[in-house]
Amino acid sequence: MNLRARQAEDPEVNLTSLIDVVLLLLVFFMVSTSFVRESELKIELPQTTEAGPREESIAEPLEITVTAEGGYLLDQKELINSRPDTLRRAIIRTYGDDRDRPVTIRADARASHQSVVTAMDVAGRLGFVSIRIATVNEGP
Repeated sequence: MNLRARQAEDPEVNLTSLIDVVLLLLVFFMVSTSFVRESELKIELPQTTEAGPREESIAEPLEITVTAEGGYLLDQKELINSRPDTLRRAIIRTYGDDRDRPVTIRADARASHQSVVTAMDVAGRLGFVSIRIATVNEGP
């Protein structure tokens, strides 16, 4: 019988597999990270000029009114129906190729959102770039 105590061996730590796992995790996170660029809103701020007020006349805005029933009025004149094609033809007949004129859309409080968006879409497709929505501030 051998009663002598064995010599304790020093534990060996193998770092090779640990380094491999860390590098794999690093590569995984680098590849899976998405670099999303947040959407930006371009705002054009008004600029002042040194010159005096303009003497040229400012064009009257084209006014589209949306009624509660979803009908359209072009410059306070009622259209025969509420189809977008009718609105488009009325704008072309009334204003021709004058696309520099601003468009103001007024809507009844009970008008459907779809009717207002349709009016905006018709004006935008015709090439009008200055489209405004008129609002009413009610007192307390």
